[in-house]
Amino acid sequence: MCKDCKGKPYYISTAIAYTSRKPHIGNSYEIVLTDAIARYKRMLGYDVFFQTGTDEHGQKIEIYAQSEGCTPKEYVDKVAGEIRDICDVLNTSYDYFIRTTDKDHERTVQKIFKKLYEQGDIYKGSYEGLYCTPCESFWTESQLVDGKCPDCGREVKAAKEEAYFLKLSKYQKQLEDYIESHPDFIYPESRKKEMLNNFIKPGLQDLCVSRTSFKWGIPVDFDPDHVVYVWIDALSNYITSLGYDPDGSGENYKKYWPADVHIIGKDIVRFHTIYWPIMLLALGEPLPKQVYGHPWLLFGEDKMSKSRGNVIYADELVKLIGVDAVRYYLLSEMPFASDGSITYETIIERFNSDLANTLGNLVNRTIAMNNKYFGGVVQEPNTGEELDSELEQFCYDTMKKVDECIDSFHISDAVEAVMNLAKRCNKYIDETTPWVLAKDESLKPRLGTVLYNLLEAIRYIAVLVEPFMPDTCKKIFEQINCDIKSYDSLEKFGAYKAGTQLSNPTPLFVRIDPDKLYAEIEEMQKKSAEGEKSIEEVEEIEPIAEEISIDDFAKSDIRVGKVLACEKVKKSKKLLKFTLDDGMGERTIVSGIAQYYKPEELVGKSVLFVANLKPVKLCGVESQGMILSAEKGDSLTLITVDSAIDNGSKIV
Repeated sequence: MCKDCKGKPYYISTAIAYTSRKPHIGNSYEIVLTDAIARYKRMLGYDVFFQTGTDEHGQKIEIYAQSEGCTPKEYVDKVAGEIRDICDVLNTSYDYFIRTTDKDHERTVQKIFKKLYEQGDIYKGSYEGLYCTPCESFWTESQLVDGKCPDCGREVKAAKEEAYFLKLSKYQKQLEDYIESHPDFIYPESRKKEMLNNFIKPGLQDLCVSRTSFKWGIPVDFDPDHVVYVWIDALSNYITSLGYDPDGSGENYKKYWPADVHIIGKDIVRFHTIYWPIMLLALGEPLPKQVYGHPWLLFGEDKMSKSRGNVIYADELVKLIGVDAVRYYLLSEMPFASDGSITYETIIERFNSDLANTLGNLVNRTIAMNNKYFGGVVQEPNTGEELDSELEQFCYDTMKKVDECIDSFHISDAVEAVMNLAKRCNKYIDETTPWVLAKDESLKPRLGTVLYNLLEAIRYIAVLVEPFMPDTCKKIFEQINCDIKSYDSLEKFGAYKAGTQLSNPTPLFVRIDPDKLYAEIEEMQKKSAEGEKSIEEVEEIEPIAEEISIDDFAKSDIRVGKVLACEKVKKSKKLLKFTLDDGMGERTIVSGIAQYYKPEELVGKSVLFVANLKPVKLCGVESQGMILSAEKGDSLTLITVDSAIDNGSKIV
């Protein structure tokens, strides 16, 4: 037990979400991950402060608002509301939701900027460089990768404007020494090496921290032509929310800072481990104890993208399978250091196998057996065998495993440990065969002991599963009619009270019928954010991708095929199933263009397709290639060729 945890402050935060659009489920993973850690720490007795929120300024917001015909404030109010709603739908227990348009935050950011300027850490100059609009970042020629933005790979444009700069170079050595002497500051180790070797040691260039080319930002109070740029504005949220003030901070800041951990995506580690620490060093404030850069959640093997038609929204998925099932999937499917994956097929598989069969069935049949054999009254355990001791030890080992995994951010392993305890309980049932014991009156004491041990192990599961599936925890305790819920109560196996009267069992999770779920998915796959445009769509045309060699191109086998048949995929609203004559026979290709074409319009057309693409199953249909189309903004056009060209002809 953690005797030193009681009442100890623990500050944990997510990155604040950018209010460009409604977040998809990959974005929502972070808030669920952070919530699970926060809930676990509270369970141990920590005084937790859990913060999340929204980043609401910048040029992109101006562009989005203009495209929507509203003011930037109206736009961010709408999206910030959607983001907060999703946090609430996912049952996250944040203590503070900050918005960077909050007046207190804006006033403190102005004070921070002025303090850094007056002490010489910010200076005025001009920036002439290469600017990436989607990333809102300036780059030098040497920082580009193949001539493109090193962060997003898009085209950059030459730009020049007056700006204020933060002296990163002044604090480079101090930051490098700090990282080297605090091995757990950047986690995991691979992110630390990346920051040191790729960014810090090659030399830090001073950072542009104000802009004049747009107005949607916090004004620099002593130079109103400038607005404070994202780095000082957004990153400061972690302390402004606590009442930090350069002129004298409040009690919450003194209590909770430095943060115990910032939970952020792997793509923004640089901002949180270089820019943010240097700002704090310049302010004379402590650095956060740890920054954990988690991996991404992909759709299959691809990043989620509206143009690809593979976006899943958390609130829609909750309506389909329930909040705890969504939380369970997110937390169990994300590895520690590599990207995770989400598909409807794996959602159904994990729901039915883990939640319905393993956990739900365990609770249901244990209560049902106790009700059948003892009228629902929990018996006093009065016999003991080696199998009982093994189950008891498994409970203790699970506690230890969960603690170790959460402390090292191996959250999926922690979830797996709890599920493994449920599997061990099911094995214990098979080993002890209660239905056989019930046939012999002389074995009733043994039967009562077996069922008691199962109920006590289920109580362990209920306590340990609370950070991951809080509603399920509550339902289990209601069904076993138990109020002994504290983590400390797990210190000694046997706290569950004999004589307790159980209620009737109710299924925790009802198995998903795949056909029924796919029909519901099709119904829900209307554009949730119709009219929203990503920054790529707002721009006139998609930038050209990085250059490839002729050898790279030669790897793609692009051919001509005639559409013999075309129909909608039953389990999807966006997919069409093509049957092509590829010159050698028939092949099936699935394409996400149902919103642009009616199937009957495409029969008889000669199209281009990638013939050597690895097959993939989409909504139960194997797709053997990819049909080529041209996309710009909201429009998409299938690429067709003269029907006189023979089927199977190769594009060279």
